[in-house]
Amino acid sequence: MVDDWRTDRIGSALRGENPAVVRRLTAGFAAIGDVQFLPGYSVLLADDPKVERLSDLPRDKRLAFLSDMDRLGEAVERASRRMDAAFRRVNLEILGNTDGFLHAHVWPRFEWEPTDLARMPVWLYPRDRWTDEQYSLGPQHDPLREAIGDELDRLRSTT
Repeated sequence: MVDDWRTDRIGSALRGENPAVVRRLTAGFAAIGDVQFLPGYSVLLADDPKVERLSDLPRDKRLAFLSDMDRLGEAVERASRRMDAAFRRVNLEILGNTDGFLHAHVWPRFEWEPTDLARMPVWLYPRDRWTDEQYSLGPQHDPLREAIGDELDRLRSTT
């Protein structure tokens, strides 16, 4: 099946088979999100599929994961600002309510978002935004993926 990587996101990333992965980072993988109704949405995946929560990691690996989250957040911010003048900010979230592995969400937010949703959590967007094919990750997002990857590379060289 073409989308097998979706059922084992971390394992497929470790094997180099996860097409959403943008870069390997210190404690995980930077991946572009499956949906792009907020262009630039990305996810940081921990590099161990058995790790369920941040507190499962030893202190040094925990700090490395948080540092990777910061780096991915800044990369998404830089890329989003360059590609859309209406970029406003980035939201960072570690939730863990649905997927049983450690991951962090990086959501760019924009001035053009509907007023009733702009100041609310992304999870309150209507369900159709999450399932509408026009927002599904695809080749049309390659320039955005490349921009985020380039920013991750720049940030690596400055640390």
